[in-house]
Amino acid sequence: MSRLVGNAIFGQSGGPTSVINASAAGVITEALKQDCINKVYGAANGIKGILEEKFYDMGMEDPKELDLLKTTPSSALGSVRYKLADPDVDDTDYKRLLEVFKKYDIRYFFYNGGNDSMDTCNKVSKFMQKVGYECRVIGVPKTIDNDLAETDHCPGYGSAARYVATSTMEVYLDARVYDTPMVCVLEVMGRNAGWLTAATALAAYKGLGPDLIYLPEIEFDMDKFIKDAKEVYEKNNGKLIIAVSEGIKDKNGKYISEYGSDLAKEKDAFGHSQLGGTAQVLASVLKKELKCKARAIEFSLLQRCAAHCGSKTDVEESFKAGQLAVKYAVEGYTDYMVAYEREPGSEYKCNFKLVELHKVANTEKKIPREWITENGTGLTQAYIDYALPLIQGESAPPMEDGLPRFAKLKKVLATK
Repeated sequence: MSRLVGNAIFGQSGGPTSVINASAAGVITEALKQDCINKVYGAANGIKGILEEKFYDMGMEDPKELDLLKTTPSSALGSVRYKLADPDVDDTDYKRLLEVFKKYDIRYFFYNGGNDSMDTCNKVSKFMQKVGYECRVIGVPKTIDNDLAETDHCPGYGSAARYVATSTMEVYLDARVYDTPMVCVLEVMGRNAGWLTAATALAAYKGLGPDLIYLPEIEFDMDKFIKDAKEVYEKNNGKLIIAVSEGIKDKNGKYISEYGSDLAKEKDAFGHSQLGGTAQVLASVLKKELKCKARAIEFSLLQRCAAHCGSKTDVEESFKAGQLAVKYAVEGYTDYMVAYEREPGSEYKCNFKLVELHKVANTEKKIPREWITENGTGLTQAYIDYALPLIQGESAPPMEDGLPRFAKLKKVLATK
């Protein structure tokens, strides 16, 4: 394929993770090595930063700080939730992107995110092809939700799953110190797919996990929930731990969080409801039904920013995905996403492949029904076998004065 010389730009989008910056480090450090890439830019707040012509010259950063990105949580360049319109309806943003790309001779575009971000990536790629502007576009996957199609798992999931499982085990021990009844309802992130909530089953695998697990893949029935809870509560002499995904819905499609909250009425730019409060709703129900103390615990942002509990496997794979995105683009590939492919067999080995962006954009991968127990309140051994390799290895930031040392970028604004 032809050699393309020009500049590269990288952006982060959607919800942060504890390893999204590992992918950033992979992209940036690899791009800086390529002799066909003259400058490497980092977009401030994703696609919005490009539209607003606000991005950083990554060549001005200290290499040591770029290396620290591997163990620095959140999105170092800033993230965004911005939906590009259908270009056939409104191409204003696309014309602006083209203008900026031409002005800064941007010939490589790397975008790091989940479902909606891959949609953005795909739209930009198709538009550039349509107008005849040569620009190689590669998506770099990310999401603790683990719901991207065409990839075995997603960067960020292993570390978040490790945190969720570990925290669940700690809560389990804490909730059983008294000889009085105690009900705990744990709320884990997950809108339409329950991958992250399923990670609490890893705690159960070690004998320190929830008694009941409720995922968005299974229609939620309040009467069945109360019945399930009462049975376990009585069997366990007043001890009960339940894990729920924030996005569980009833048969009418109503979020359980809506039962006692107005949060779900708020929408973001993609039309998604703001979720939260599911555990509190269910804890209140159980407090009334069981007539005992019921505590609601939301893992909230902690599950996606816990770099101190990161999976080494996750960090290394995320960094490699970023590196390969650049290498594939330089080789001539465009309009693809880097994806993970697990080799069959008992020993875990992850390979990388390219998948077409249109196959990933706005498509969700849910937990296979056969991985959920027949009664819908737990996970089978198949899930345990799938998830355990992803949480292996210790990863944590270096420490200074007993506290983590995260990357400190200078963020020198690019000029033309």
